[in-house]
Amino acid sequence: MSRNAAIFMGHRRALVEYAARLVGSRSLAEDLVQEAWLRFDNASEKQFVREPLNYLYRIVRNLALDRRRRTMREAGIFAHIDVDSAAVVSPDGPATPETQALFRDELRQLQLAISNLPERSRIAFEMHKFGGARLREIAEYLGISLSMAQVLVDDAMEQCKRELGWSGAEDMENPSPRTSKSQKP
Repeated sequence: MSRNAAIFMGHRRALVEYAARLVGSRSLAEDLVQEAWLRFDNASEKQFVREPLNYLYRIVRNLALDRRRRTMREAGIFAHIDVDSAAVVSPDGPATPETQALFRDELRQLQLAISNLPERSRIAFEMHKFGGARLREIAEYLGISLSMAQVLVDDAMEQCKRELGWSGAEDMENPSPRTSKSQKP
C-alpha cells in the first residue's frame, strides 16, 4: 500500500464526517470522499504532494462547495419556473388549463430525465444548457477532452429528448408543452 493510500485509509472516516457536515448527507459525503480520493490519486501521480492530508481535505471541501452550488442553481432553475407565464408565451397559443397541466408534466419529466443522466453527462449538460458554459470550460472542469465534452452534452441531449418523446432537434432549444401526439399533423 502506498503512503498516500495509507494516509487516506487512516483518515477516511474523518473525511466522510467532514464532508457530511458540509453537504448534510452521509451517502453524498461517501461519494464526495471517493471522488476526492480519485482526484488526489491522479494528481499525486503527476507531482509530489507535500501535505497529502491537507490536500485531501481541500479537495473534499471544493467538491462539497461545487455540489452545493449546483444544487442551488438547479433549485433556482426549476423551483421558480412560473408555469402560468411560461404557458402564456407558448407558441402553441394562449394558455389553457390543459396547456398549463401539460407544461407542468413536461417539466417534471425533464427534471426526471436530467436526474437520470450519468453524473458526468448531467454535469456537462447542466453547465452547457443552464449555466451557459462553453465546451472548453466543461472539458477543463471535468478533466476531459473537448470532443468528450461535446459527446457528453450531445448524448445527454439525446437521452432527454428520448425520455420526453421529443423528435425534432428544435424541441430542446424551444420546448413547449405538447397537446397530444394524436393532435400533431
